[in-house]
Amino acid sequence: MPLLPSPILAYRAPYFKHLTNFSSILPHHHLPPLLLPRVPTAFLRTFSLFNPCSPLSTTGNSLLSRMEKPFSGSGGGMAKSKAMVEQLRRCGVFHSEKVAEVMETIDRGLFVPAGTPAYMDSPMPIGHNATISAPHMHAMCLDLLNDNLQPGMHALDVGSGTGYLTACFAVMVGSEGRAVGIEHIPELVTWSIENIKKSKAASLLEEGSLSVHVGDGRQGYPEDAPYDAIHVGAAAPEIPKALIEQLKPGGRLVIPVGTFFQDLQVIDKKQDGSLSVRTETSVRYVPLTSREEQLRG
Repeated sequence: MPLLPSPILAYRAPYFKHLTNFSSILPHHHLPPLLLPRVPTAFLRTFSLFNPCSPLSTTGNSLLSRMEKPFSGSGGGMAKSKAMVEQLRRCGVFHSEKVAEVMETIDRGLFVPAGTPAYMDSPMPIGHNATISAPHMHAMCLDLLNDNLQPGMHALDVGSGTGYLTACFAVMVGSEGRAVGIEHIPELVTWSIENIKKSKAASLLEEGSLSVHVGDGRQGYPEDAPYDAIHVGAAAPEIPKALIEQLKPGGRLVIPVGTFFQDLQVIDKKQDGSLSVRTETSVRYVPLTSREEQLRG
């Protein structure tokens, strides 16, 4: 079996832990393309044969793309969600059973454009130069925020896009909690609300414990602050001050930080207001920017 060149092995160590794929250069959550040519194709193909969680398959760069065939002709969305979650569980992407339950409850197929392979482990374009994250990134972020998504807690999803992760937050914090999505593309906000109404989070939207708003996510959403959990779905050049201010003592913020080279950072606010910051893994997200700059691409 060919050996991975040492520069990549050192850089990619966190990716072995989380099974983020070698071959992806999509605009979300992946190894920076400048490093990709150092990984020999022979290694990638051999790796895919020996590793059941390999990103490579006949369709290219998807962790779960092998699952599409068995579920494309029969079985509803919930069956496909269950299979997707089981594969993520086998690959060690998450550890919390609560994460498994919520990802099985909220059908990802309701939150992607028609005709999109919803259960494939890849980010998908959703229009307006935006994407919905790959399932493994959703699972990882839910797992990182699990302790801060307990019933009765408040959660903010910045760059809520199609509404999928916001709906997951809402189910986890329950009717006694508060889940807020903030998105600066009005058309996506309208669509996300329609998606949520079709999902098992619909009752939470109706009763008001779940809401989605048009706004600049870099400013957070102070009306329902402070938050126990804040997730940001786009990469900021630095951590927005407003989000730190809206984080409750004891709360956690998960955010990709950087420009071309990015890290998924986990920020915990201690009871005295001081911050603990650590890097979970290297990632590649679309930039957290203004609506105008995003639409210009």
